[in-house]
Amino acid sequence: MGRRDFTPADRLMGTKIFLRLVTLQDCTPRYEAWLADPRVNRYLETRWRPQTLEAIRTFVQDMLDSPDNYLFAIVEHGTQTHVGNIKVGPINANHAYADVSYFIGETDRHGRGYATEAIRLAAGFAFDRLGLHRLQAGLYAGNIGSGKVLESVGFFLEGVFLGQLRNVEGGWEDHHWYGLLRETWEALRDGQPTSDSG
Repeated sequence: MGRRDFTPADRLMGTKIFLRLVTLQDCTPRYEAWLADPRVNRYLETRWRPQTLEAIRTFVQDMLDSPDNYLFAIVEHGTQTHVGNIKVGPINANHAYADVSYFIGETDRHGRGYATEAIRLAAGFAFDRLGLHRLQAGLYAGNIGSGKVLESVGFFLEGVFLGQLRNVEGGWEDHHWYGLLRETWEALRDGQPTSDSG
């Protein structure tokens, strides 16, 4: 799992979107506005602290320097517009797994299948290029759309942590935990039937 075998010039190409590393040039007022938008940050942990341009730049530089994280920009093919992010990491090298987290910041791009394609591209990168064994993602129970997206890519709901997360209304919400194993991914990619539950 060599860290910088993927550079800012490299691309993971999809049909509607492609992924590239987020760079400091992406740290714009528009990016800052995404993280302040309640339609975007409702299920993001970033909402718990102010997201200034300086904080965003520090985070992005940390991701670029990290041996254990890949922060990708989700970029629309036709317009070349950066519409959101997806992160693979932190990577646990001992056990060959990583977390996946993502958001679409441009609200007029919601519902276009960009998150689904981004997760597929990120999963292919994680399994085929990094050699990982497992990906996992945690969601607020109310984030039903994101759960459907993960399931469409092959993730399984593995567990529910009751009342673990505080929601934007100040109440408590269940934490849904999804997982995807490499063998499940490969079976789905190759069109093989699988009875694996994750």
